[in-house]
Amino acid sequence: MSLPRKRVRWVVAFYVFCTIFCAIRSVSSEINLPILGDTSSAIVSAQQEYLLGRSWLKAFRASVPEYDDPLVKDYLEILLLNLATYSELKDTQLELIIIDNPTMNAFAVPGGVIGIHIGLFNYAKSEDQLASVLAHELAHLSQRHFARGIEAKRKNASLGMGALLVGLVIAASGNPDAGTAVISASQAASLESSLRYSRSNEKEADRIGFQTIRNSGRDPAAVSQMFEQMLSVRRYIGNRPPEFLLTHPITEKRISDAKNRLLRVPKKYYPTSETYNLIRVRTMTRNNDSPTEKIKHFQHQLRNRYSDLEPIKYGLTLSLIQNGDYMEARKVINELITDDPDQFIFRYTSIELDIADQHFYKAKQKIEKLLTIRPTSYPLKLLNSKVLLKENRYERAAKVLKGLSRERPYDPHLWYHLAEVSGLAGDISGVHLARAEYFILVGAFDRAKQQFTHAAKLLRKNFKQSAIIQQRMQDLMMIEKRVSNL
Repeated sequence: MSLPRKRVRWVVAFYVFCTIFCAIRSVSSEINLPILGDTSSAIVSAQQEYLLGRSWLKAFRASVPEYDDPLVKDYLEILLLNLATYSELKDTQLELIIIDNPTMNAFAVPGGVIGIHIGLFNYAKSEDQLASVLAHELAHLSQRHFARGIEAKRKNASLGMGALLVGLVIAASGNPDAGTAVISASQAASLESSLRYSRSNEKEADRIGFQTIRNSGRDPAAVSQMFEQMLSVRRYIGNRPPEFLLTHPITEKRISDAKNRLLRVPKKYYPTSETYNLIRVRTMTRNNDSPTEKIKHFQHQLRNRYSDLEPIKYGLTLSLIQNGDYMEARKVINELITDDPDQFIFRYTSIELDIADQHFYKAKQKIEKLLTIRPTSYPLKLLNSKVLLKENRYERAAKVLKGLSRERPYDPHLWYHLAEVSGLAGDISGVHLARAEYFILVGAFDRAKQQFTHAAKLLRKNFKQSAIIQQRMQDLMMIEKRVSNL
């Protein structure tokens, strides 16, 4: 009897990760000189960390459901980049991955990879609270805790970290109990000295993350507030703590330390982020609850609240769109735009409503107007391609997506959409090329080779394109070689 496909994938992923981490020690002598004053570089170089993290990301993306909302993704990327500029991170080549999972989790992987579960929005009541989690993860990266962990633990580090990463894959794929089991088993096998080092890492990340929040002009009280929120969740769910609390255990001591740091900070007023409140509602309305029930929920809130009504009205608008009540949704969104004409999210959502209601000409007009104000907006350009697709203008849609793929070459969703639109435009070689780039990003190297081969046959008389394909094939071979050498 054969194993289910998903279980086989977990087993393969486990051995791949363990092999990669165990191989680190064997290749460490081949990679560059260590950074002066940084003893961890003698064990694992920054270059190794980058390659390891990006290789892991490819396998991770192949195994978990990503959250695909350009507006939310753009918001989080801007927030993360802003925090990174105020952190101690020397290399800000960050890659954000958002997992479509309602649980509370966030993690940092060597090489600048930051991951969050979309469920984190359910627990972070303000932008500064969410920022405190991201700042903490950035601190783990800037202090190179992974490399320092290997230096401290040597032989045990590869297995422990490998098991942790596999646990993240399983937990992010909708099986938190299995992920918890893997992580718990790994932790149980660790030595007491390893646990103490982990606590030391957390304490250092708390301190540096706190400073990042201060440097960025955000409310430092949000750190302890987020800790308290997490601790209350742990108390509520008892023996089944969220994945985040397994790798970032919250204690009363950590909360008191965060509050003690506040004593040295002058008190001041920190305004709330209306944009965050809207994004938060947007993520919460994407759940599987009945649109009718969500409409009733927001209508009830409107009847019983007298302040901060914008997020409630926005949630009502999104729920009405989901339910197909376009006329009522238009009334509400128009009210919001009238009250706050500069809020980009309202105007963006009004275009989404036009598309849903098949008012493509009106949507196109709004997009063109907004692009004059925000010419570099990734969500707006993607929305433009969607309108062109709905109008059967496939070649124009493909052109927009090709431009975006050059701006965001590491976004697998863009390559996936480009492959689909290229097919509708009759550009078969474009389909194969876009699919190849998509498969590279999700770690399916054999399938990427097949797509390049198909494209090469179709373009064999095009010297320029053939040369580009040959170069990408060589790049792919180098990527595979790097993965195998890690």
